[in-house]
Amino acid sequence: MTDPILQTDRLLLRPLQPGDAELQFRMLNSPAIMEHLGGPMELDVIAQKHAKAMDLYEREGFSFLFVIERETGELVGHCGLKRVDHENAKNQGDFEIGWIIRDDRWRRGYAREAVSAVLEWAFLTHDAPHVVALTSGRNQASWRLMEKLGMERREDLDFDDPRFSPEDNPTILYSITREAWDSQR
Repeated sequence: MTDPILQTDRLLLRPLQPGDAELQFRMLNSPAIMEHLGGPMELDVIAQKHAKAMDLYEREGFSFLFVIERETGELVGHCGLKRVDHENAKNQGDFEIGWIIRDDRWRRGYAREAVSAVLEWAFLTHDAPHVVALTSGRNQASWRLMEKLGMERREDLDFDDPRFSPEDNPTILYSITREAWDSQR
């Protein structure tokens, strides 16, 4: 296993590496987990996303990371940073945080733990002025976590994503500034 770059009490977060696409395909690609992300993906699509993430990590020092449960050593999710790059987004280039957690590990606080570590990484290591998170209005678990973390709804940045069903459009955005994050610490 690649050495973790972030650690929490219960989780290790490590960079993606070659071959991880197959692991994600098996462990994080169920209809329940991918419900608000357009549904399960084909392995080649996941592999393309991983190649893009590994390239971003090489260029900028951040990307999505695998979330490993310390106790078991099992992959339980992914969480990390990328740049907003959707063609319909009004805030191209902003730091964007995202995450998924395996459905058999839901309601254990893993998402909050991983997202908190990645926000700290964004602000302290990568000097992000602010970080955004994207979801759909229907994904209450996601936007409620964003709110618990102090993120604020940014209706002015919503956009339609044709990859997703009408039920998961528009894509809605939340944001947190470095100052707001600092004030919560």
